Amino acid sequence: MALFPAFAGAAEPGETSAGSSEGSRKDLDWLSNPSFSTEDALLVHQRTTEIANSTPGKSPLIRTSSRSELSGESDSDENLKKSSKKRKKKKKKHHHYKTKKKAKGDSSSSEPDLDTKHVKDKATASGRNREKEAAANLGDKTSNLTNNRFVWLDDIQAFTAETFRIDKKSDPANWAYKSLYRGDIARYKRKGESCLGIDAKKQCITWDSPASQKKQSQRRPERYFSKNNVKTLNTDGIPVCSKSSPSDSAAFIPVFQVESSDPSDTTEVNPLGIYDPSTTVWLQGKGYKGSEHEPENTQQAFQESGINVNPILMTKVEEYNKKVRENPRDINAWMEFVSFQDELMRGPSPYASMGEQEVRRKSLKLILEKKLAILERAIESNPSNVDLKLARLKVCTEFWEPPALIKEWQKLIFIHPNNPELWKKYLLFCQSQFSTFSVSKINGLYGKCLTTLAAVQDGSMVSHPPLPGTEEAMLAIFIQQCHFLRQAGHSEKAVSLFQALIDFTFFKPDSVKDLPTKGQVEFFEPFWDSGEPRIGEKGARGWRAWMHQQEKGGWIAVDKPDDDDEEEIDEDEEIKDKTLPKWHIWLDIEYSREARHWLPWRPDKTKKQTEEDCEDPERQVLFDDLGPSMIQLSNPDLQHQLLYSFLQFLGVPCISKLFPPNLYIAMDENNIFDNVLSDEKPLTSIDVPLSGFNTIGHMDTMLRGRQHIGHYKDGEEFIQNVFHALYLLFSGKEKSNLSICWLQYEISKVVQCLQTKNKKKLKAQGRKSKKLAKNLLKAPDNRNDLSLWKLYAYLEWLLGNIDDARKVFDTALSTAETGGLKSPKLCSLSLLYAQLEVELLESLEGAVTSRAVHILTKLTESGPYVPYKGQVLSVNVLKARKTYEHAVQDYLSKTPVSDRDQVGESNQLVNLVGCYAVFQYLTVGIDAAVLIYTQASEKLQVPAPEKCENTGANSGIQNLPSALEAVTLLHTNLLRFHVKISVYPLNPLREALTEALRRYPSNQSLWRSYVHVQRKSHSASKARRFFDGVTRSTSSLEPWLFAIQAEQMRKKLTEHVQRADVGEIYSTIPETGLTNRIIALFEHAIQSENGTHCPLLWRMYLNFLVSVGKKEKSKGLFYKAIQNCPWTKVLYMDAIEYFPDQLQETLDLMTEKELRVRVPMEELDLLLEV
Repeated sequence: MALFPAFAGAAEPGETSAGSSEGSRKDLDWLSNPSFSTEDALLVHQRTTEIANSTPGKSPLIRTSSRSELSGESDSDENLKKSSKKRKKKKKKHHHYKTKKKAKGDSSSSEPDLDTKHVKDKATASGRNREKEAAANLGDKTSNLTNNRFVWLDDIQAFTAETFRIDKKSDPANWAYKSLYRGDIARYKRKGESCLGIDAKKQCITWDSPASQKKQSQRRPERYFSKNNVKTLNTDGIPVCSKSSPSDSAAFIPVFQVESSDPSDTTEVNPLGIYDPSTTVWLQGKGYKGSEHEPENTQQAFQESGINVNPILMTKVEEYNKKVRENPRDINAWMEFVSFQDELMRGPSPYASMGEQEVRRKSLKLILEKKLAILERAIESNPSNVDLKLARLKVCTEFWEPPALIKEWQKLIFIHPNNPELWKKYLLFCQSQFSTFSVSKINGLYGKCLTTLAAVQDGSMVSHPPLPGTEEAMLAIFIQQCHFLRQAGHSEKAVSLFQALIDFTFFKPDSVKDLPTKGQVEFFEPFWDSGEPRIGEKGARGWRAWMHQQEKGGWIAVDKPDDDDEEEIDEDEEIKDKTLPKWHIWLDIEYSREARHWLPWRPDKTKKQTEEDCEDPERQVLFDDLGPSMIQLSNPDLQHQLLYSFLQFLGVPCISKLFPPNLYIAMDENNIFDNVLSDEKPLTSIDVPLSGFNTIGHMDTMLRGRQHIGHYKDGEEFIQNVFHALYLLFSGKEKSNLSICWLQYEISKVVQCLQTKNKKKLKAQGRKSKKLAKNLLKAPDNRNDLSLWKLYAYLEWLLGNIDDARKVFDTALSTAETGGLKSPKLCSLSLLYAQLEVELLESLEGAVTSRAVHILTKLTESGPYVPYKGQVLSVNVLKARKTYEHAVQDYLSKTPVSDRDQVGESNQLVNLVGCYAVFQYLTVGIDAAVLIYTQASEKLQVPAPEKCENTGANSGIQNLPSALEAVTLLHTNLLRFHVKISVYPLNPLREALTEALRRYPSNQSLWRSYVHVQRKSHSASKARRFFDGVTRSTSSLEPWLFAIQAEQMRKKLTEHVQRADVGEIYSTIPETGLTNRIIALFEHAIQSENGTHCPLLWRMYLNFLVSVGKKEKSKGLFYKAIQNCPWTKVLYMDAIEYFPDQLQETLDLMTEKELRVRVPMEELDLLLEV
């Protein structure tokens, strides 16, 4: 038996047939080792050394093709087959066979092992014979292997010729499929165009690299906004400073040389020897070894303890903690500390350990939890502060469910029932909660709020005293309630609320004035339910007259049948075309009824109607819906504001800018960008004070636009009755203001006709408006009212009757008192007359001889006005210039206008500056006019703009634009006109507009002018930077709206140029990123505080997404919009127009939320069947 059984059969192939005796002798021949040859040992050693020198990184023990190795392989055939099976199982995972031969180091092929494998070699022939035998042996072995089993090429390292194998087993999958399995085909790329096998020099094949190497090669370098780079950017760098004195003005900061201790280490990073030692050390990834070059840092103490501290953030944290610890009553400090958490979370944590990688998740929840903890600490120190509690509720909105939040709000309201600002926020919160929203619930909440505040105001609630400004806040909440009902479609209830409160305020009997509000409401209910005509209805006498008559025994009922029967529209005639889609017919009927049926339905006693005759019970308004909202207004200014708010609610433009208390939640009309006259006639364009708000009876979708101008017959009669009723209440200046409002309403309808270019409607409307103006001027009180004369002349001018308008102007100036520059109305009339005449000029060449110079010159003279006959004398022009200069200086030298009593003087100053600037523009030039506006603006800028705005915020009907704002408007309008008629750079106009808009970011006229100017510019970058700066510095929503409008105009211009004479194509032409920019602007705007609940913003966003073809995304946006504005009916109507297939689903949603649906689907089906 062999001593080593593993080598028992390791003999030559030819010796296997020997006898057993000879075999036993061979078992011991290994001791003498006759096969050892010095030549073989030297040969093996030489090859091993060569391989080690050629591949220094690999092991020198490489398997060779010597005779000894081959003999060893022949003996270990069985082991080879077993290992090949295992390897084959592993290699099945690969997609293709590897044909390259790999040289692998094998630890078993060492030199002693080579000797032991040759124990049975008896031949001592020369090296050449041994090689022949080895080749023959190898051929036998490989043929045996390949015929019986598969062997991987990696296992046979000695092949020098190309190797292949034949697979005789068929693959049935090749019959089923058109091609071979892709995993069985080697992937390669040809280089060269010659046929394979013809010319080896002109062809090459590169095999595909593994997937891991391919992914690694395709990996792009990270951009600056990636997570790792943002983390690097957020860390503070080490300050670089020189140790020299500050007085040493070195031109550069010297870099200290660091000598390398081991020059052999630097050969790899500095092979050419061109880097200095400090750079070499940096390339090696080593830090400075010398302590003298370490920067002095305040963080040394923390670094010793292993903490990496940001010194700036740590200092701020310590400051805030010190503030709130030393003065816990400082509310501002607490609020600033809460706001600071956002800044703190942007950077890396100041408490992260130096050795470990910071892995905290900068989530919103982490910030909110920290804020909540700070606010709870603050509330413990200040339990009665409302602002802190509100901030806490705002943070909790992200954590809690709506029912839990509402309970917290109710607790807060119960503790502070006398805080009107808290009530406003509570109402907005409940109004914008989609899951718990319904119209009746929110309307009841408004009633509860007003009842509570009324009890606080009149002293009925003894536990809580009234806070300052409660009465103004009550009126603001009341107006907000009316707009809420209008937007929800319940316009009858909104009109009834105004009717009731005007009767309750202006027609209150003297006998009930001393009672508390609740008692007065109890007396008011019988009057409301009596069927007596209310304000706006024919024969309305008011609550006071009804009460006196009741005490005497009641009215004598005299029923006079109306000759003018109401034009009833047959319901069948509402459907004009039954071939239209169902959703289109529904929108048409809904819009028609919205426009005709906004007045509350009352039974007509002349026709013997009762309440049961009403086809739509929703049109009747019960006192239970109104009674809780009745409030007392004792301030005359607030009483007047109530009247003007009602008129604006009906669509009548007023002389003052009256906005709802929460302006943006009521903004739902897309008309703030449309002002054609502003572009055509920049000097005299009328700015509609309440643009952006749908008037009662108008609920237009974004695609349709406004269908009709003004109201239908019933609505116009209602407005006339309102004015007639209000005339009985006032006299003097207030009555004149009402007449001005009425005439402005007629002019606004003429302007709408001009914008729509409807000549037929314009002619009819012009006749009505002129008739009203003449009737107003016939009244004894109005005959000398220059304001009415001015509006009448302007009306004639708009209608195109320029000669008639000049006659009216001349008549008014001739009959006016000779007040000259001291009369505000005379200055205003002359300014408008001169501006209209200037707009007729085509250039400034003959401006000195124009009628406008004559008008402005005659204004400075004390004598009576003489109509224009020819050119003004130069002497008179010089006199007039001196007179204007002295008058303007006198007004500017007075104390700055800020008090309510001096509003008339501020108006006079504006008119005076305007007249002087136009006079200088015509006689000298544009630079002289701009100089006057600049001087006036500098004088008026003495009071802060915030003060000017605040004085107007709570001043009732006197909320006029400040003098500075009006002067700025005149300035920019004159520059726009000059740019239009002559060659003049746009830069002065841009600078004037940007400066004005930074001061007045909510002025829509200025924004319209700015967008109109900027759309002519080829580069939008400057305008975009300006919009971005204004949106960051103000909470107003107008900058966002007009920024979006400017980008949309640019997009339309691009499409118009690129797609001329082509229909709408959505995805074929590149848009240079404008669509994404507009969407980003919308997203930022709806995240702002005022934009979240602004219906107009959501409507614009939805319309834009639909217009660019993103229908699926727009559906998601619609549901997001009604989550934030669930009360806005026009949003649902937009959705029906955009997504007609969801008509029934949208109507069900409206019905669930109790929004007003005037045409149920069942009724529509019946109408279509008829």
